[in-house]
Amino acid sequence: MNCIQVDDDELSRRVIEDYASKIDFIRLTGSFPNAVDALNFLKNSLEPVNLIFLDIEMPEMSGIDFLEATSQEPQVIIISSKEKYALKAFDYSVTDYLLKPITFPRFTKAVSKAYDKFNQQRSPYDDDKEIFIKKNNMLIRVKYSDILWIEALENYIVINTVNERFTIHLTMKSIENQLSSVRFKRIHRSFIVNVGKIESIEDNATVIRTPEGRKIIPIGKSYRDKLLSEINLINK
Repeated sequence: MNCIQVDDDELSRRVIEDYASKIDFIRLTGSFPNAVDALNFLKNSLEPVNLIFLDIEMPEMSGIDFLEATSQEPQVIIISSKEKYALKAFDYSVTDYLLKPITFPRFTKAVSKAYDKFNQQRSPYDDDKEIFIKKNNMLIRVKYSDILWIEALENYIVINTVNERFTIHLTMKSIENQLSSVRFKRIHRSFIVNVGKIESIEDNATVIRTPEGRKIIPIGKSYRDKLLSEINLINK
């Protein structure tokens, strides 16, 4: 999940940055001392923001003002030093309300709740789902159903689709967080596959059917048991 935080207190921002860095399923893509900068980021960002850590009492624009101003609908976890705003905050269907000082276990509980809700909201096998990939000066629409596999290439990733390959300056962790965790599985430190494109699993490899034939992709030892536990396996 891509996250941002909005808080005018520098110490609080550092705490959240530290906590977020310890959790694999969230990625902090922005940290803002005021709501105005956060709003501008949301309007201009090419990447979706799935979760916002939001303070209430801030100069110029409060957290409540921010909730009323944004047209996007990411989940929100309120982080405040005062309980009195809780009732008002939940009028905006926030996911959780954390009181400062925040402990790491309480933070983990809140983001786990957000992550569960995030996965429930995604339709894992909706062929109409899509991403936009930047290529030169264009944004190319790519359907989930057209993605075959994704592989790491030094500081880049290569998204292999039915029609073409896209090389992007992005990490595997970043693209993994953006895609459906049900449809796309990390099976190796260097590979993510579209499970709907797996033709067979042979020993320690998956076989993907491509327009040119078959692509054999290795399964890492640390990923094999998780993959087998998550696919619809019928034992003979």
